Amino acid sequence: MTYDAGHFDVIVIGAGHAGVEAANAAAKRGAKTLMLTLNLDMIAFMPCNPSIGGPAKGVVVREVDALGGLMGKVIDQTYIQMRMLNTGKGPAVRALRAQADKPLYIQAMKQYLENVENLTLRQGMVERLIVEDGECKGVITETKAAYYAKSIIITTGTFMRGRVIIGDLSYESGPNNQRASVKLSEHLEELGFDLVRFKTGTPPRVNSHTVDYSKTEIQPGDENPSHFSYETVDAIVDQIPCWLTYTNEQTHQIIDDNLGLSAMYSGMIKGTGPRYCPSIEDKVVRFHDKPRHQIFLEPEGRNTEEVYVQGLSTSLPEYVQRDMLRSIPGLEEAEIMRAGYAIEYDAVVPTQLWPTLEVKNIPGLFTAGQLNGTSGYEEAAGQGIMAGINAAARALEKESLILDRSQAYIGVLIDDLVTKGTNEPYRLLTSRAEYRLLLRHDNADMRLTAIGYQLGLISEERYDRFVEKQEQVDVEKKRLAKVTIKPSEALTTAMQDIGATPLKEPTKALDLMKRPEINYAFIETLVEPTDLSEAVKEQVEIQIKYQGYIEKSNQQVDRMKKMESKLIPSNIDYDAIGGIATEAKEKLKKVRPLSVGQASRISGVNPADVSILLVYIEQGNIAKVD
Repeated sequence: MTYDAGHFDVIVIGAGHAGVEAANAAAKRGAKTLMLTLNLDMIAFMPCNPSIGGPAKGVVVREVDALGGLMGKVIDQTYIQMRMLNTGKGPAVRALRAQADKPLYIQAMKQYLENVENLTLRQGMVERLIVEDGECKGVITETKAAYYAKSIIITTGTFMRGRVIIGDLSYESGPNNQRASVKLSEHLEELGFDLVRFKTGTPPRVNSHTVDYSKTEIQPGDENPSHFSYETVDAIVDQIPCWLTYTNEQTHQIIDDNLGLSAMYSGMIKGTGPRYCPSIEDKVVRFHDKPRHQIFLEPEGRNTEEVYVQGLSTSLPEYVQRDMLRSIPGLEEAEIMRAGYAIEYDAVVPTQLWPTLEVKNIPGLFTAGQLNGTSGYEEAAGQGIMAGINAAARALEKESLILDRSQAYIGVLIDDLVTKGTNEPYRLLTSRAEYRLLLRHDNADMRLTAIGYQLGLISEERYDRFVEKQEQVDVEKKRLAKVTIKPSEALTTAMQDIGATPLKEPTKALDLMKRPEINYAFIETLVEPTDLSEAVKEQVEIQIKYQGYIEKSNQQVDRMKKMESKLIPSNIDYDAIGGIATEAKEKLKKVRPLSVGQASRISGVNPADVSILLVYIEQGNIAKVD
């Protein structure tokens, strides 16, 4: 017997990295929001690596922040180390990565959410959805509380029928020995959901006091740390280093000798694991010719001695993990505080979703995060904020938001999921974005702040600062286009010192900056100085240096948008279209693309099929499904 526990506009199930962004975004849009979670002390918990960011992922964090999200703000307040990666490469692949203080991150996120207007936090296990007349109307918890809402978002991560595996030991569990969500998973199957079984893993954690750091290589943070959030002003300067060591032949021999005991190779694990984050067993088997593999020792916080052994993800028995660890330089006396483990869980096949992340066959129900087949905190956060925005839009009868592939890595991520699906835990990579020169770490605010402001997720004050930055960039570019640099003996010497060919004739400062060897700092020595911020200077330099490439990318985007603008009627009957391959028809009926552009990205739909579809639509004689 259930009881009426309350009515809301939006209910979010789960409080991981997808759930917190979804709840915050929905509440900020003005929706009365409830967030239900198994454990209020584990909000935004990091069950795996204690870090945020990295290639492509770091850009997603900036995009979430530009839209008004939380991850960037909270990691900026709680990191123990910050590093900008790929600084020797172009701006399209530069990425920020922070080592997190895991306990402090949870505390800061919980405190932030407790003070968000329109948001209610409540501890509870959701077991069923309330589905009436084909629409999702609410949820029922194990305590028989029935909560009602116009939009429901499921963000249960790796908890759905979670099973932890260590060697031949297997037990029902979510990450970090939390309760698994079993009945909700079974209920989704009852509702007709297509679920798959995925797997991920973690390495052991060791006690810092038992590590000999003299045998490892120090990995310090940046001397002048950058930040993820556009609102962050002060950097944390007292950073804690990470440390680098390596496996060796002895380590690999221990793994080889015990391979049959690994759940990965014994048949215990049925789920598909992540290609880009393999276990140490998998690395040794697949790359048998490599004499060693990198192992990073990452502190989990300022007030804990736990050290995360990055690169040693494993499902081997605990005693084998101990022997393996102690074969590695610096870890000869290491004491395990938490054993590494693999975890299997249910995931939703994401082609069942619209690009808004609403479930196609159950209006009012949205899903986001690792439940949708992704891996990583950042991918979860990106989906979470979009699900929150769109669930609130549905509840409040506002316009939904779909970011395209040229606007954000978030757009690439969601389009890949709902259009192509995934047969393994999906990881976002720079190579997945065809317009990655446009989707940079430095310009996430330029791409998305205006959208966040229009949605009510960005404050007036922050938006005004953003507009001022835009204006400063434009003014400075125009100034440099007018200033003429004349050849001189001093300039010739200065240019030779940096390996640049000396000027032979007067040149505009803007054109001079287009040279690979010339940066804004050099130009500053030749023109009247300004008091512009480093962020403005960076934006000026990148826009000038890469102007040609950016223009070319924008031309490609324009062509893509023509395809995206050719919408496919929702009631089209693909079986009535002659000439389209059988496989293509099956895929089109399953995905139900919204546009010809989306149809062209479906695996199994070739250019000839797209051409036939385009002609059929343009003829206007649409055969409809009854």
